[in-house]
Amino acid sequence: MSLSFIKSVDWHRVMTLARRYAAAAPAAVAALGVAMAASSTVRPAGDRTAEAVARVTQGDLSARGLAALSARMDPAQLALAIRFDPNEQRAALLGLTPGWESLTLAGRPTLELGVNGLDAQKRNAAMPAALGALRPAVPFVLTAATPADRARALRCLTQGVYYEAALESTEGQEAVAQVILNRVRDPNYPNTVCGVVFEGAERTTGCQFSFTCDGALSQAPVGWAWNRARTVAERALSGYVATRVGTATHYHADYVHPWWAPTLGKITQIGAHIFYRWKGLAGETASFKQTYAGREPTIDEARFSRPRLITASAATGEAGPDDATVLAEGGMNLRTVEVDGVTRVVGVASLGGRRQATAADIAAINARLQAFEAPPLTTPVAAATPAPAGVATMDVEEIGRPAS
Repeated sequence: MSLSFIKSVDWHRVMTLARRYAAAAPAAVAALGVAMAASSTVRPAGDRTAEAVARVTQGDLSARGLAALSARMDPAQLALAIRFDPNEQRAALLGLTPGWESLTLAGRPTLELGVNGLDAQKRNAAMPAALGALRPAVPFVLTAATPADRARALRCLTQGVYYEAALESTEGQEAVAQVILNRVRDPNYPNTVCGVVFEGAERTTGCQFSFTCDGALSQAPVGWAWNRARTVAERALSGYVATRVGTATHYHADYVHPWWAPTLGKITQIGAHIFYRWKGLAGETASFKQTYAGREPTIDEARFSRPRLITASAATGEAGPDDATVLAEGGMNLRTVEVDGVTRVVGVASLGGRRQATAADIAAINARLQAFEAPPLTTPVAAATPAPAGVATMDVEEIGRPAS
């Protein structure tokens, strides 16, 4: 390096820049350290899962992409995914045979998903209440034309509460009474209390409340339970509103899952009953504008209390075989009957898979068990046969046998 070059350098500027870089060096080193530390930190599991899902589905979250994702799952993973899917309305059996919870020796469980029992409870629990479904109901004040009409309305409403919800809480009974009175003001139903309660009872199918067509009215009510239901009915007819169900017009027990449940707006569950209202304008408070008739129809309770089946064999004087005998032979005891003018085939069908034992079968089984369990008779020991001539006898020693 020449002397002239050294003399030409502006050493003052060089020293100034050097001091500036020296002052900035700690900050640069710290920033580098932070960057290195960040690059070595374990990434959150959620980020890695999201990247894996995007990679498998290629960003397509339609049915095609989800199918590609579920194809990589084993049965256990798929079962867990179904269990926590809020949109899944089908009960996840998790590999169990449908009907396992009620399996008995009387027959085989069905291979189809049922709509009763535990399966129905799973379906009902999987269907959430509709957001904002609750609508307020207007108080119902009974304006009967005569004291007799008022007494009939009170009796019909009491019957509805008693036979539908006798063992429910007071709140549950009030909700059932609210549904009945909502229907009285709904243009889709009769405009009297008894007309709503016994609607369809004159037909073999279509009764709105099951107790009006299944013979339950033939059972005398329990005194204290009837009085409790009557108190609930009196309050409802005097303007009390069950605010938790509002304008509900339908309900069912949680151990059944009727076909119409998804078509209505689920409001809430009280006790064993799940309550629904019409979707759209039909379920709004303003739609319940039907005027109460004031005169209640006279109900022929004796007709709805007695069985309405007339068997053909009874009409012709023929005595058919009893159900137990036919089922024991693995068959079906079906009969042709006339129900209010309509010919039907009813009876008991064998569930298949296992023949029912008759009394004779049971007696034979018990006899064989007794013979098997009885102590064996002592057999006398035969006398020793003398050895043939020329044959020497020897004592046989049994190895391992304890000495007597």
